[in-house]
Amino acid sequence: MTMPDKQQTAMALEDLLELMARLRGPDGCPWDKAQSFESIVPHTLEEAYEVAETIEQQQWQALPGELGDLLFQVVFYCQLGAEQGQFDFASVATQLVTKLKQRHPHIYGDSRLTTPDSRNAEQALSQWEALKTQEREKRQQYSLMDDIPLALPALTRANKIQKRAASVGFDWQILAPVVAKVHEEIEEVMAEVEQTEVDYQRVLDEMGDLLFATVNLARHLKVNPEQALRHANRKFSERFRSVETQVAQSQRGFDEHSLDELEAYWVRAKQE
Repeated sequence: MTMPDKQQTAMALEDLLELMARLRGPDGCPWDKAQSFESIVPHTLEEAYEVAETIEQQQWQALPGELGDLLFQVVFYCQLGAEQGQFDFASVATQLVTKLKQRHPHIYGDSRLTTPDSRNAEQALSQWEALKTQEREKRQQYSLMDDIPLALPALTRANKIQKRAASVGFDWQILAPVVAKVHEEIEEVMAEVEQTEVDYQRVLDEMGDLLFATVNLARHLKVNPEQALRHANRKFSERFRSVETQVAQSQRGFDEHSLDELEAYWVRAKQE
C-alpha cells in the first residue's frame, strides 16, 4: 500500500468535513441533527474501546474502519463547536500541533536529550511530564492529581494516579513490598467479611484497597491493568461458552449438573 500524498490527505479530510456539515445541515440526518456534545460522549467511549479491542485481537484489516469511526467522533465535536462559534477542526488541529511541538523541545526547540540517542524514551517521557507539570501550574492546578479525569475507567485512573505519584518518587523501588501489600489487603478484606455483623461499606472500602494494590502490582510488572482485565474477561467468556456447549450436548440443564461436573467441563474448555 502506497502512502497518500498531502493533496490526497487534504482532499479526503475536506470530504469528511463536508459530509459532517451536510449530516447536520437543514436536509441532513435527523439523528445527527438531534445530537449534542453530551449525547455523543457514550458513542465516543464505545468507539475508543472498539479500536482497542481490534488492536488487541490484531485484526489489522478491520482497524482502518474502527479508526474511521473514532475519527468521526472528533469531527462531530468539531462540527458542533463550529455551529456554536467556539472552535472548528482547524483550530483543534492547530492547537494540537502547537502543544505537541512545545512538549517535544528536543525535536522542535533548543533542548537536547543528554544521551547520544535523541530518541531515548525515558528521557523524552521525563521531559514530557515536566512540561505537563508546567502547563498544570499555568492552569493553577498544583496537585499532580488535579487533571486526572474522573470519567476514566477505574483501573485506568488508578494506574494513572499511581504513575503520577511515582513520578516524584512516591513509589516502591522493588517488587517484594508491592506483593506484600496485595496479601495484606486480602487479609483485611477477609477480616471484614468474617465479622459477626458484616459492614458492607467497610468491605467496599477494603475491596477498593485490594483492587488499587493489584493495579500497583500490575504497574510494577509493566502490565496495563485495563488491558489485562479485558483479556481475562474475553478468555473467561470464551471458556464459559464452551461449558454452555458441553452442557447442551449432555441434554441436561445447568441445574442438573454438580459443580464437579461443571468444573470438568471448564477444565476441558481450558485444554481446548
